[in-house]
This record gives sequence, structure tokens and C-alpha cells, in this order.
Amino acid sequence: MAQQINYQLPDLPYDFQALEPVISAEIMELHYSKHHKAYVTNLNTALEKYHEAESKQDVAQMIALQSAIKFNGGGHINHSIFWTILTSPGKGGAPGGELAKMINRDFGSFTHFQEILNTSTVGIQGSGWGWLGYCKIEGKLRIALCPNQDPLSAQGLIPLLGIDVWEHAYYLQYKNVRADYVKAIWNIFNWKAIEERLPKAKS
Repeated sequence: MAQQINYQLPDLPYDFQALEPVISAEIMELHYSKHHKAYVTNLNTALEKYHEAESKQDVAQMIALQSAIKFNGGGHINHSIFWTILTSPGKGGAPGGELAKMINRDFGSFTHFQEILNTSTVGIQGSGWGWLGYCKIEGKLRIALCPNQDPLSAQGLIPLLGIDVWEHAYYLQYKNVRADYVKAIWNIFNWKAIEERLPKAKS
């Protein structure tokens, strides 16, 4: 049997206060140190129980653990991407290169793309994520919504840019006005990092 992997909380590429005033240091500390850490801890626990059930050939227990693996594994995947595509206000640049060309091709313009993603993401019922993903089959960019912590890979897409609209991502600062948070987050997207995800997605 393969040795079990123990997943770790990735390092943040900036300090908690680096995203202010768009996202407060208090939110970042709670989001990273409590929520993301909990996903990693719970993922490792669920996987340990899964491997134990597998060793006993307890298929019923293996099936029962899959929802916990999906939820916590998705939370770990999604947040590990999210931290890397954010940066301090004024440092993120603008979309360029092949990504900018594909956005114009697939959505008509950057402004139209932004409007579609914002409207779709704000409209998510409950908790979830709004994503820009790459579809290898079509060779196109697509906007997709994921409930809870479902990873975008479940829809056959490779994530390039994501917006977390779980309340823990914004409520302490933006209260119940999700639209203000979604609008503001564009000021801290790291477009260089987002662009670098595209050739990896296409390979």
C-alpha cells in the first residue's frame, strides 16, 4: 500500500496586512490560520481514516468518508490557489499576453468578462466560488461556479482565477454586501501569477 501523504498548510506569499484596505489583516489571519488550516487538518484526518478502512476492505466506510475528503480537500486546493493570485493594491498590474487575448476572444472584452464573473459570483446561493477556468477539450476560457468547497476540476476545468464568496472571506469587513467585496477584489488580483497559470493549464 502506498505511503499516506500528509498535507501541509502552504506559506502565504505576503503578510496578513498586505492586502489592506481591500481585505483586512484580521480577515486574512482568520481565513488562513483558522479556516484553511482546519481544511488541511480535517483532510489529513479523513484520509487517515480512509486508508484504515481501505486496509480493512471496509467499502461502506470508504464511501462514507468521501464527502469529508471532497469538502476538505477542495477547501485546501481552492485556498492554495487563492492566496497565490492575490497581491497588494497597486502591484497586480493588468491582464496581458495570451490570457488577455483569450479573454477578449471568449468574452468579447475584459469589461464584459468582469461583469459576467461578478454577477455570477455575487449570485451564488449560500457559500461557494466563482472561477475563470480553462477547458482543455474546447481550448477556451470558461466562467464556472462551484458550491461550497467543490474544486473546479469536478467540472472538467483547470482553475486560473477564483473568488471566494464564503462569508468568512469578507463578512467582518463588508458585512452582507457581497457585491462590494467582489468588486473590490479586482484591485488585488496578481495578473502575472494568473497569467503564469495558463501555459501550465494548456500543457
